[in-house]
Amino acid sequence: MYAKFFKRLIDIILSVTALIVLSPVLLILTVVGVIAMKGNPFFLQPRPGKKGKDGKEKIFKLIKFRTMSNAKDKDGNLLPDDQRLGKYGAFLRSTSLDELPSLANIALAHISIVGPRPQLVRDMTFMTEEQRRRHNVRPGLTGLAQVNGRNNITWERKFEYDLQYIDNGITFLGDMKIIFQTVGKVLKRSDTVREGTVSDMDFGDWLMMQGKVDQETYEKKQEEARELLGV
Repeated sequence: MYAKFFKRLIDIILSVTALIVLSPVLLILTVVGVIAMKGNPFFLQPRPGKKGKDGKEKIFKLIKFRTMSNAKDKDGNLLPDDQRLGKYGAFLRSTSLDELPSLANIALAHISIVGPRPQLVRDMTFMTEEQRRRHNVRPGLTGLAQVNGRNNITWERKFEYDLQYIDNGITFLGDMKIIFQTVGKVLKRSDTVREGTVSDMDFGDWLMMQGKVDQETYEKKQEEARELLGV
């Protein structure tokens, strides 16, 4: 009953309330973001959402505050992440303030407050059918994996937590526990990025590093992602 009806109602009430209460903060960060990023302060990125009746994931655009500039080299290529991530962007990431615009995604029913964290489309193409069961439910702003290591656990472990969240039964008390644990993580600024990196590694790159996919499979999956995105 909770998962089918009340969870969505709670998402609407809390997300809309948060957008109203935090509107001054959102406005300030928007203005500062325009200055710091020298332009559009928002970052929209396609992510796979809950599967539709056709069994395929619905692609939506996740909204966040931009944390990296669009600085390019002399050939027009984007500079490495560590060179595009300034102090302002690092602050947004460490405090998770870059996630605030995603409250709009919750209000629009793209995601829930709690659920499997929506990954990149190119990450999805490398998932097994079992791992893609995580898309049987609406993704979440936070989830079981986020309070159990977030970006400091392996990709496979993340997916195990996602499926555990689904298979153990989605309950009100379970979601409240995850929300309170998330608040604690945010206040401690823990596990925001993988240790020794400024941005987490894509799932496909992780599999390549672990020797679990070959170059041919890697390129095939990347092409599959481009086709899904229409690029």
